[in-house]
Amino acid sequence: MVSAVSTHASPAQPAADSESLIEIRDMSYSVGGRSIFSGLNLSIPRGRITALMGPSGTGKTTLLRLMTGQLKPTSGQILFDGIDVSALKTRELYALRRRMGMLFQNGALLTDMDVFENVAFPLREHTDLPEPLIRNIVLTKLQAVGLRGAARLMPSELSGGMNRRVALARTMATDPEVLIYDEPFTGLDPISMGMIVRLVRHMNNALGITSIVVSHDVKELSELSDTSYIIAGGKVAASGELKDLKGHQSDIVNQFVNGLPDGPVPFHYPAADYYQQLLGTEA
Repeated sequence: MVSAVSTHASPAQPAADSESLIEIRDMSYSVGGRSIFSGLNLSIPRGRITALMGPSGTGKTTLLRLMTGQLKPTSGQILFDGIDVSALKTRELYALRRRMGMLFQNGALLTDMDVFENVAFPLREHTDLPEPLIRNIVLTKLQAVGLRGAARLMPSELSGGMNRRVALARTMATDPEVLIYDEPFTGLDPISMGMIVRLVRHMNNALGITSIVVSHDVKELSELSDTSYIIAGGKVAASGELKDLKGHQSDIVNQFVNGLPDGPVPFHYPAADYYQQLLGTEA
């Protein structure tokens, strides 16, 4: 999903004066008879960094798809600035998405375009800005992520951290109101990870945007996020500042936050009896 500047008034324009930009109210979602969320409630405050966390398979990426209207909840509401996302028609939904920016886990740069053209792409696709202004915007965004000098490099010439920073510059090109980061730290070395953490915080503070970060990296998010939600069992298992959740009474929250090998999330996938299988009595 690429964000852009909206030039048309529509129901997807700001409709509420609330401390929360996104509100999820008693939302349930099932697929193939399997319940992913059941009565989920959470709020994303404006101008803050909110972390969405939880064990693998708890539906964090699915939740992002629901927030952006790629999926519709089975029941309940997802409100973006007071607008019910699932009730929007296609054109209205596209207008709403122009207020969002997504940083994908792998950067998702266009491999046949250089760095400059990757950052310029959403501007050319979704605006009628003149070329000199596009050039200035692209250089400004690349300067912000420290890669103005890499403007003519191809994606294949970039390191993992550089790739992620170019993707961030592209996401910021159209000045979205909310930035969504899907596993932004995956595969990065400590130096690159530190750069991304600093950039997320800097962008959020300097531009007054709302940031949503999905990640398993407890250490980095404890330094970065203002509020964290830990999702498990289709609901919010805990919320607050991560530093305050390490002694949480919930076993699954305690296991996740402290990285414990034993707890409600098992190490072994369900299987037949080990010894019987070795002896050949079980398949």
